[in-house]
Amino acid sequence: MLTSNIAIPSFLSAWVRPAIVVLLVPAVCLCSSDTVLLHGRVYTGNDTLPHAEAISISGGLIDAIGTDREISARKDAKTKVIDLQGRTVIPGIVDAHTHMWFGGLALRGFNFSTPELRIGSDQPDVLVAKIKEYAAKHPRDPVLFGRAGFSVARGSSATRQLLDRAVPNRPVVIHGTTEHNLWVNTKALEMAHITDEPVADPVEEKYVVRDAAGHPTGVLIDPAMQLIARALPKEPLEARMEVLKNAASFLNSYGVTSVINATGDLAEMEAYAALRDRGLLTIRTKTAFGAVSTNHHLTPQFLADLEKARTMYHDDWVSANLIKFFADGAGTTAAQFEPAADGTKTDPWYKPEDFQKIVTELDRRGYQVMTHAIGDAAAHMVLDAYEQVEKANGARDRRLRMTHIFSLTPDDLLRLVRLSVVPDMQPAFCCSISLPHRTHRWQTLEKEGAPLAFSSDWPCSWPPDPFAGIQEAVTRQSRGRGGDASAKAEYFLPEERVSVEQALKSYTQASAYARFSEKQIGTLEPGKAADLVVLSQDLLTVPHDQIAGTRAVMTMVGGRVVYETKAR
Repeated sequence: MLTSNIAIPSFLSAWVRPAIVVLLVPAVCLCSSDTVLLHGRVYTGNDTLPHAEAISISGGLIDAIGTDREISARKDAKTKVIDLQGRTVIPGIVDAHTHMWFGGLALRGFNFSTPELRIGSDQPDVLVAKIKEYAAKHPRDPVLFGRAGFSVARGSSATRQLLDRAVPNRPVVIHGTTEHNLWVNTKALEMAHITDEPVADPVEEKYVVRDAAGHPTGVLIDPAMQLIARALPKEPLEARMEVLKNAASFLNSYGVTSVINATGDLAEMEAYAALRDRGLLTIRTKTAFGAVSTNHHLTPQFLADLEKARTMYHDDWVSANLIKFFADGAGTTAAQFEPAADGTKTDPWYKPEDFQKIVTELDRRGYQVMTHAIGDAAAHMVLDAYEQVEKANGARDRRLRMTHIFSLTPDDLLRLVRLSVVPDMQPAFCCSISLPHRTHRWQTLEKEGAPLAFSSDWPCSWPPDPFAGIQEAVTRQSRGRGGDASAKAEYFLPEERVSVEQALKSYTQASAYARFSEKQIGTLEPGKAADLVVLSQDLLTVPHDQIAGTRAVMTMVGGRVVYETKAR
């Protein structure tokens, strides 16, 4: 008899304790399946049956998992048979923090910050030549988008005049690798009506970088980026669909089958729904309302948009009911308790009482909340608000989230666990050199029972490779920020390393839990979605320093192959 555990989030039983349901499937079965995968090494993630040889699938769901003999009994002449040839199969990767729209723009435009190519403002002649080359190949694009590294400091080489040398007659908008700054040319400034005069919003004006004479340099940081975002021509639905379809395919190639988009709006959700309705969506999406470093306000329009999204988008493929806040920025705009080396100090974006009020009201309405907090001061403010939310609105399964949290004070780490907050962290960003003893406390969070979710924050890390992330989590060896594979590798707090299985569960089960989807995805079990990845090597057994060499050979979402290498 084949015994399988059904739809049980078997990870971290200290904080999830569902009843156990057992399904007994006869070894010889009169039923047939749509697809069977045989002769593999299946890691299910289900502690009751962690390893198997084969899987059967029907109607996009897993029928059974077991031995080759047991699963072979479920095939007939119409069954598609996939010979795994001894390869390892894992649950589909659930990336707990992406920005698919920004990633899709980087795929459509020019990208000068990848492991293969790095060109920034410190290479002006090369940069200008490359942008000119790109512009010549895209003469009909009204706005040229790119991604590159550049300094945001006043007096840096990142100026509008430099981009004007490349393209003087069309707006050029370059996203910084953190997505917390933009670099634009004069035409883009004109499009956004950014002149020598201060812009209307004093918060946005504060982050418009100007030279000593008050002229805008072309660099816009955090809130000021919205000046450009509002001025951009609206992409038609078909164009939005194409950008997001390509983004989904790119994620599929890394074994990603589900995402939580940490920024988004109704227009983005509309495009996902259109792709779903045409059978073209190859990734499960949950999308948060929010724009980078932009404060929310409880306006009638904002509340109406939230309710519209929640009413319209709530299935396995397109889901909303999530709101993203930014408690601070990144780098020099991260809110730390201690001043920077130059004596400057950055506070959280919100006044604590304002943040607490708006989060409490949105929680009262039943929305899930996630908050970006890089600095320890921002994290402290967020935890204060989350603590008050439960006191004000009572206990419920709200799964409040915090993302990044480069550092936590020891007391706040324990408070995060006590409040059942879901920490969403990115191995690619390990670790904070300025706070070496408090940074990215993964093993401590695991031991305390936190549902530690891992993610890429793509395109802020490039590429969105979970296997490189697993290696970084297991070794605590940073492989370089922003795709800089040549950067000197450093080890940080080796006692905070996690095991390969812990890291894999953070990329699957815990991330599924973060999106309220642990009953549908995250493990390979009968009754769950057939979301899985076939790997080029067994990442559970290869040496730790070789895990990053793992590749997705085949990715399946809902029983459909959405990515496959030519030679398998």
